[in-house]
Amino acid sequence: QVQLVESGGGSVQAGGSLSLSCKASGFAFSDSAMCWFRQAPGREREFVASISPDGASTHVSLLVTGRFTVSRNNAESSVYLQMNNLKPEDTAVYYCAPSRLSEASYMVASMIDYWGQGTQVSVSS
Repeated sequence: QVQLVESGGGSVQAGGSLSLSCKASGFAFSDSAMCWFRQAPGREREFVASISPDGASTHVSLLVTGRFTVSRNNAESSVYLQMNNLKPEDTAVYYCAPSRLSEASYMVASMIDYWGQGTQVSVSS
């Protein structure tokens, strides 16, 4: 079965950095575009970034562009999210997910079939 295990979250002050990881199994990872989403308390789950199956192209939300970078290692079946210059509004649970599409593009949460347990990111001012 599909498994997605996110890690790397934590608590940091504004301006700090965190690096999230997601280990995937149970599906053809190297053939799948991958996404990162986040969900803050009381808010809907929102798209953060996606990366193509070969890692050659990415799509990043305007909310985090210039601060967050998505990457992947197909040999390790892992996808990463490097988050720099974090802001309090980045506080959320972060999730990785395989995309239904075969390219890096914006995705809505309702189009995602599988979710991991998420990892909490807390940014204090």
